[in-house]
Amino acid sequence: MKLDGKVALVTGSSQGIGQEIVLRLAEAGANVVINYRSHPEGAEDTLAKVEAIGGQCYMADCPNHPPNSRGYTVQADLGSVDEVRQLIADSIQHFGKLDILVNNAGIEKHAPFWNVTEADYDAVMNVNLKGVFFATQIFVNHLMDTKRTGKVINISSVHEELPFPNFTAYCASKGGLRMMTRNLAVELGALGITINNVAPGAIETPINTKLLNDPEKLNALLKNIPLGRLGQPQDVANLVTFLASAEADYITGSTFVVDGGLLWNYQEQ
Repeated sequence: MKLDGKVALVTGSSQGIGQEIVLRLAEAGANVVINYRSHPEGAEDTLAKVEAIGGQCYMADCPNHPPNSRGYTVQADLGSVDEVRQLIADSIQHFGKLDILVNNAGIEKHAPFWNVTEADYDAVMNVNLKGVFFATQIFVNHLMDTKRTGKVINISSVHEELPFPNFTAYCASKGGLRMMTRNLAVELGALGITINNVAPGAIETPINTKLLNDPEKLNALLKNIPLGRLGQPQDVANLVTFLASAEADYITGSTFVVDGGLLWNYQEQ
């Protein structure tokens, strides 16, 4: 799965799944844009790991960054369309183009339905759905302007399918993402642009630190996972890298679940 000469933007890539996606794409040969909202130290850590991978920058003309530098960090809040627009513009200015967009940034807010605030609802929808919608739109316009094909890969969730009590806004955002992906597969197919969802289940990342330190809750969750373990960020990143490659050129409009069998075995405790 070679990505030599490709440029990928991965939103929300300062840690966890996003960071692992960046590293896996870089290992496959891509130049990568690392996006963060509020943790520049995480973005710099990701960048250092990209540079440690080594290799040449495969761009024919890349005057805006040091020779052989295959990573670039950009701060942006995916909940703001203006910042999304600037993020993509900065990425294109730096590397000269974009070929792959990985919409990874996402947030969740825990609350019973009757206590959900408008502010929390808007925050979740703005990042998880509106931000993805407009990042994809701006990226597609770039591909149309440059008469090229490209790949869009959304990091969704098993909760585009599986109910998750006390996270109704989150589930609604992922359900909307599922339908958006199906619809855009039809609209973008004639342009040679593919779009797919990767839907992780329970993945061992910093966001799950509280769960990992609660043996009772962790064991209850593991009983719902037929493979008997939490997923690792690389489990998601490997699939993303495949979907970003030419080997997946005939795949579009689909959701690929990475959950160890959780979706078909889950029972709310």
